[in-house]
Formats: sequence, structure tokens, C-alpha cells
Amino acid sequence: MFIARFLLRRLLQGTLIVFLVSAIIFTLLRVVPGDPVRLMAGGMAPEALIEQIAEDMGLRDPIYQQFGRYVGGIVQGDLGQSFVRPANGASVGGASFDDNTRSERAQVWDLIAETAPMTLQLATLAMIFALIIAVPIGVWGGLKPGKFPDRFALYLSSVFVSLPNFWLGIVLALLVSVKLNLLPAIGYDGFAYTILPALVLAVEIAPFIIRTLTGSVANVMSQNFIDMAVVRGLTRSQIIFRHALKNSAVPLLNLLGVQFSMLLGGVLVIEFIFDYPGLGLLTINAVMQRDFPLIQGIAIVTAAAFVVINIVVDLCATAIDPRLEY
Repeated sequence: MFIARFLLRRLLQGTLIVFLVSAIIFTLLRVVPGDPVRLMAGGMAPEALIEQIAEDMGLRDPIYQQFGRYVGGIVQGDLGQSFVRPANGASVGGASFDDNTRSERAQVWDLIAETAPMTLQLATLAMIFALIIAVPIGVWGGLKPGKFPDRFALYLSSVFVSLPNFWLGIVLALLVSVKLNLLPAIGYDGFAYTILPALVLAVEIAPFIIRTLTGSVANVMSQNFIDMAVVRGLTRSQIIFRHALKNSAVPLLNLLGVQFSMLLGGVLVIEFIFDYPGLGLLTINAVMQRDFPLIQGIAIVTAAAFVVINIVVDLCATAIDPRLEY
């Protein structure tokens, strides 16, 4: 019963969040300067043709009418069609699509479905690398607060968080790929192309995991039940794995949920640097081409993913600690 009420409440909240995100993005895209129809028709197209295409596509209707049609499509599972990307995958720009050739334009959902698995693969590998780096250091620092391990965790996380990801990406590409020829860096032609950008993202995530674990483990180890566990004869390893790590898992899980959500929607710079064909690169290209439906579709899918991830995280946290209430 609790799970049903929880899911219903969170799904309603999530629906509201997705609706607000779509409304804000939709409105902002239509009030910023510039006309996407000019990109579609070409820079030399006459003004009469520009207006005709815009009228045919409904881009001169009031914003509330355009948004109403868009929401109606979303309810039916239709995120619309790209303004500039052909369905055949040809180069973009300079094409004048109208209602009679609507089938020539790529479906937004198809474009997202093609690139989302790539970003999901990158984000998952980055999270694995970050955990491999951060968990031992964070637990070590939390077990010895105020001593060298704690200071080492602080200094290392400070160094990591100070490294700009675009600078680190370029340096690693030059060193690992160009100089040492250990890993490929640009584009995608197999799983190996994911490793280098994932390492850059892992360095960006690891400081937050380190500090969270250091603080939570230190806090748990100072509790009275830890002293009682010693009296009961539990070894230090048993205390660490049965009590310290388990009780530190909830704040870590919440952090991982937030970080993973941010990775899915915020890998723009890294995917651009490494020319990685994921949602980030797709978003950058859509913004530069003023491809309104594609930008809106990516924003909605990212917001929905954020909602789903947070629901799953809250359910997992409740399973670990039933005392939690959401």
C-alpha cells in the first residue's frame, strides 16, 4: 500500500515537473531572436517562401496554440519532427520541408532513441570508474577522521573538483590517445571509444562521492551502536561492512541518483570534445541549428529520466532503511 501511494504521488509530481519543463523550454525557444525557418529554407530563400513555410508549419500561430498542439502530440507519444534533419540521415541544413513532404523530416523520438543508449553507456561507465576511485578513498578517510587519510581525501577531492572537464578531456586525449596511443579518443567505433570520456566524467564526479562517504562513514563510526558492536565482539571488518557501509549507503545512494541524472543531461562538453555521438552532442547540434522540436524532445526525455531515477533511488533507500519516509 505504501509503495502504491508513493508511486502515485511521485508520478503526479513528476508529470507536473515534465509539464513545467516543456512549457518553459517551449516558450523560451520561441521568444529568443532568430528564425529557424531561415535555416530550413536556406539563406537565399525569398521572404515570401519563408513566411509560407512558417504558416504551413504553424510557427506563426500564438504560442499557446502551438503549445497546445505540442502537448496533444506528447500525450499520444509523438515528440514531433525535426525542423532540419531528414529522415534519410543526410546532411542537415538548407532543406525546405513543408506539410507535403512531412515524411522527409526525421522523428524526434527516433533521433533521441538512437543517441540515448550511447549517453547511457557513457554515464554508466563514468559512474563505475568514479565509484572505483572514490569509495576506497572515502571510506578510508571516514574511518580515520582528522588524520592523514581524511586529509588525503580532502586534498584529492579538492584537486579533482578544480580540474575543468574540458581541459582534462583535451589533456587526456593528447596524452593517452595521441602520445601513448593507448585508447581512441574521437568519434565512436566500439566500446573502447567510451573509456576516455568516461574517465574525464569520473574525475568530475568522484570528489562529491569522496566527501559524502568520508563524512557519512565518520558520522556512523562515532555513533553509540558502533561501541555496542565492539562490546558484542564484532571484528572491525564486520563493523565496517555490516554497520558503517550499510548506514552510509543512503546518503551515497541519493548522491549517485542526482549525479547520474546530471550525467544523462549534462555531458554536453565532454561529448562535444570527444565527438561522442550521444544526447549531449545531439543537443549542441540542435541548439546551433535552432531545431526547436529536437531541443524540446531532449529536454522532456531528460526531465522524465530525472524523475524516474529519483523515484528508483528513493525506493532503494527505503529498502535499505525502512525508517525513511518520502
